[in-house]
Amino acid sequence: MNEVMTEHWPGSAARPDEAARSLAPVTLSLPADAGDLAASILDRMQPLAPALVLLFGEPREGLVSLGRRLCSALGRECRVVGCSSAGEIGPSGYCRDSVVAIGFPGASFRVATCLLRDQAHVPVTDWMASLRRLDAGFGRRPGRSRFGVLLADAQARQEDVLVATLDAAIPDLPVIGGSAAGGLGFLPTCQMVDGAAHPGAAVFLLVETDLAVAEVSFAHFKPSDRRAVVTAADPQNRIIWELNAEPAAQEYARLAGLRLSELTAADFARHPLLQRTGRRHHVRAIRAITQDGGLHLLSGIEAGNILTLGHAVDMTRGFAEAMDALPRPPLIVLGFDCILRRLALQRAGMEEQMSQLLARYHVGGFNTYGEQHSGMHVNQTFVGMALMPPENG
Repeated sequence: MNEVMTEHWPGSAARPDEAARSLAPVTLSLPADAGDLAASILDRMQPLAPALVLLFGEPREGLVSLGRRLCSALGRECRVVGCSSAGEIGPSGYCRDSVVAIGFPGASFRVATCLLRDQAHVPVTDWMASLRRLDAGFGRRPGRSRFGVLLADAQARQEDVLVATLDAAIPDLPVIGGSAAGGLGFLPTCQMVDGAAHPGAAVFLLVETDLAVAEVSFAHFKPSDRRAVVTAADPQNRIIWELNAEPAAQEYARLAGLRLSELTAADFARHPLLQRTGRRHHVRAIRAITQDGGLHLLSGIEAGNILTLGHAVDMTRGFAEAMDALPRPPLIVLGFDCILRRLALQRAGMEEQMSQLLARYHVGGFNTYGEQHSGMHVNQTFVGMALMPPENG
């Protein structure tokens, strides 16, 4: 069953000078094995009187236990939502074995949540009805921005359906999201809402703010002139069996100019498969080669899809250009960055350079096994929501 939970900030009838006292979100990163994580986080968050605290990572005491302690201290007017990750992004850029906490002040933010308890088995009609009820109950306040955040369990493999349903249920709402990860080994993930664990769930956050917002996305690939048609596939398990009527892995190796016997995860990262939607190409990342010579992907695929081989371009310059194109410097960017991008940066010796850029643009978030934006589930992409001062200052 779906469960819809809503909460409005206490300032819904605020005085006209409320906006003048608005605060920007606060991001902090702490070692996952720190002594008393809850106390350290509360020391920074309680002065904000937050409407929402996001937690990313796998603390030693457990995400659920940490969330429960924060809920108890912050009160019912604050949502505490989080998930496990394959790596974190904090005030200094990329970090690992850490917990990132992002607090959204109640003076500037209003939040409602919608929990899809079992995303692999709930009918689309129920999910859509829940989202529409959430939107109708949340309402809209003139002069304020709205955006959505989706945290999904990557192992349920339902992100394509989730984002398409979201796009249909609440049109014109900018939505970003990340697929929760269990470290680097595709281990079971953890989704937590207000101190309770929800395995296999998806959590949607509807957020309203008096700050300006802008969606950011960046993928460091361009299409080549090499194409292939998916001639046999298993959509449910995201496996391509045949490309161009040939065994999928064999044909992929031929297109990439590589030996089948020598294909590695690094090759998949450097030469992803791209699917065109509208005027944009989206990455369909390869997770592994199956024992039968198929390609196991991290995104949905169907027979008849036309795929293009991609090639990498500069991973840092293009990111900086995307950020500099924002109308104003961001106070914070809530960001979801594919773990395959981070691994590629490590292999290229550019992780520290990228960390400096993430810190410069105040990015906070985590490394994912898939990213969601513009009604699409993609891979090897950075997606973010930039929060900026309003036009009137």
